[in-house]
Amino acid sequence: MEREEVFNFAAGPSVLPRPALERAAAEMLNYNGSGMSVMEMSHRSAFFQEIFDSTKAKLRAALSVPDTHEILFLQGGASLQFSMVPMNLMEGGTADYAVTGNFSNIAMKEAKKYGTVHVAASSQDDNYSYIPQQQALELSADAKYFYYCANNTIYGTAWNYVPQTRAPLVCDMSSEILSHPVDVSLYGLILAGAQKNMAPAGVTVVIMDKSLAGREAPYTPLMMSYKTMIEKDSMYNTPPCWCIYMLGLTLDWLQTQGGVAGMEAIKHEKAALIYDIIDNSRLYKPCAQRQFRSDMNVTFRTADPDMDAQFAKQAQAKGLMNLKGHRSVGGLRASLYNAQPMEGVQALAKFMKEFEVAHHV
Repeated sequence: MEREEVFNFAAGPSVLPRPALERAAAEMLNYNGSGMSVMEMSHRSAFFQEIFDSTKAKLRAALSVPDTHEILFLQGGASLQFSMVPMNLMEGGTADYAVTGNFSNIAMKEAKKYGTVHVAASSQDDNYSYIPQQQALELSADAKYFYYCANNTIYGTAWNYVPQTRAPLVCDMSSEILSHPVDVSLYGLILAGAQKNMAPAGVTVVIMDKSLAGREAPYTPLMMSYKTMIEKDSMYNTPPCWCIYMLGLTLDWLQTQGGVAGMEAIKHEKAALIYDIIDNSRLYKPCAQRQFRSDMNVTFRTADPDMDAQFAKQAQAKGLMNLKGHRSVGGLRASLYNAQPMEGVQALAKFMKEFEVAHHV
């Protein structure tokens, strides 16, 4: 059956590159002459080991990950990392957290179970519409790490700088990983749920400075020890095989787009198309302050929640899917992840203009 042509603007699980999906479909029943689907082969087999090693090498190359850092393919989503990070790195001491959105707020609350949390910065005072700048960061002298979320999916903000801290940086990059170059050497740990920019839900990527491993609290579950997972190369138990395979296919597609540097230019172009309409509209209002806007998650609203709902419903009828804002904040949101084609963004821009005209604004 032919895939129905719609444009998926969901915040996650989100759109995947069509070439990756087509290749997966072609290999579904028989991967590389194995006579098996990737979904049914042993993770200890030579066939899957090649997939695993290849995907890991592609990701290391895409982000220029230095040899000082290990790449892990874990499970439990970014949400499990909210516990795993403090269990492994906090050492019962203090950690600094920047609270700039829903998920960093949850991570901060979770960390309180394992030590002392110091809120080094927060944008809650203005409904998370901005990112505190370097001079506003109140850093602890004895912090074991500084935690922040680079892109806030719900509120549509993104950090426009890398914080300078004494403590190792721990960053949740779930919503923006692979969308621009990153100097991985600046980070103690990068975590990212795959279901936004990398692969189907099920695999979580952790990129970790190996010197930070082995500090876990004595009560840390075996499966939540970074040291264990590094020693076993993410295969202490059965890893999320299919998702790792799909990540490899996505990374192949990324190379055809010019890698992360090429993707950065593309994402700016896509986001600018939508923000230009918002900025020149009498109907649409942006949710994030201009200098902190995310290129990945464009959040906006009209003056009326009923009109927001009408916008999303009419957009869906035209094949523009999942434009409702997060249930906690309402409004509208267009997620423009790497795999969102320019044609989809152009179709959304056209609809936004037509909707505004139709409502005589």
